Amino acid sequence: MIFLRSLFFWLLVCLITIPVGLLLVLFALLPLYTRFAIVGAWRTCFMWLARWVLGVRMVVKGRENIPEKPVLVLAKHQSAWETVALQAIFKPLVFVLKKELLKIPFFGWGLASVRMIGIDRNAGREALKQMQEAGTERLAAGIWVLVFPEGTRVLPGERGHYKPGAAWLATRTGTPVLPVAHNAGEIWPKKALAIHSGTITVSIGPAIETAGLKDAEVNRRVEAWIEGEMRVLSPWRYPPQTASAESG
Repeated sequence: MIFLRSLFFWLLVCLITIPVGLLLVLFALLPLYTRFAIVGAWRTCFMWLARWVLGVRMVVKGRENIPEKPVLVLAKHQSAWETVALQAIFKPLVFVLKKELLKIPFFGWGLASVRMIGIDRNAGREALKQMQEAGTERLAAGIWVLVFPEGTRVLPGERGHYKPGAAWLATRTGTPVLPVAHNAGEIWPKKALAIHSGTITVSIGPAIETAGLKDAEVNRRVEAWIEGEMRVLSPWRYPPQTASAESG
């Protein structure tokens, strides 16, 4: 039953994604915020289908920590769900992602239309330069920039390597960072073949000022808050002895 329900959900998502992707290509010269509005309508449909077809709800903790103006958002990455849901919290928002995703028919076209930041992960220093230039421009335009510091999706209870790129961008632009944790992987598996019903909690931490901090310290503070909050959201994934050993 869960598999059939999930299959039906993804079929409906495809049916709304194809026309929206085509629309964004045909009207690529529309103002950027108009394109954001079109993507926003798609996102609303996606979240509605997740709620009423899959039974997936969202609860947000820490809304009071969201700054008045856009900053860098550094979030846990466990599933495809947060790539859509976080756009409903931070508006308008772009991601730093691998540029190959922008070539995916319909879906990738939609990403490209709202100027997501595509980088070549194999470009090394040049990739950081691309991210800095594009990130600075988006933030100056009043657009939130989201980075998944672990770089890829991790399973619940796991911790990926927190890459320094986002901290590098934050310190060079003097931008605060906002850490975000969530437990989407408990309901929305990494492969998303069978999505369970339930409530996903998104927890937003206090903004971390980066002025005067080194990249490594920014990265350390972000990782410490996110991984600490994951123990609150999914305590059964972290036995007491493991948490104690790591804190020591």
